[in-house]
Amino acid sequence: MVTNKRAKNSRQRGSKTHGCGSMKKRRGKGHKGGAGMAGTGKRASQKKPSIWKNKKYFGKYGFKKKGIIEKIKPINLDYFEQKTEKLFEKKKIEKQGDVYVIDLKKLGYNKLLGSGNITKKLKITSPSFSKKAEEKIKNAGGEVVKPAKKEKPQKEQKSSDEKAEEKQK
Repeated sequence: MVTNKRAKNSRQRGSKTHGCGSMKKRRGKGHKGGAGMAGTGKRASQKKPSIWKNKKYFGKYGFKKKGIIEKIKPINLDYFEQKTEKLFEKKKIEKQGDVYVIDLKKLGYNKLLGSGNITKKLKITSPSFSKKAEEKIKNAGGEVVKPAKKEKPQKEQKSSDEKAEEKQK
């Protein structure tokens, strides 16, 4: 005679883990360490490709510390020797007579380096430049200009007598 056998899970009603030990053992996720991006660490290789896309995964981000100088983006003189005509056509630089006027900030650079030879007369405005670059430009009949720094307006300081009068009021 065939008898109906009770389902095993019906005998487990009321027990938290249904006879399978720790909660994490039969989760259905294998032996996963955590959730999300847990376990990606610096040395683990399995998730590296997914981390490479996120440029801000490693390192510190947020407020900038005082005294940190902006990143130097240099450019060499030979670039201007080769590309002055193209830059002039694209109206990225100007021409005054026979002198090309170049503002490095507008081109996205902040330092001029002296690699290469120059034959054209250039007037370059740059926040910083090497001695070699300055020398080569002057020998070619041009000039290098360092832009003036903007000064912050200073607050007028009150004398001690004026401060005393304000307190009395």
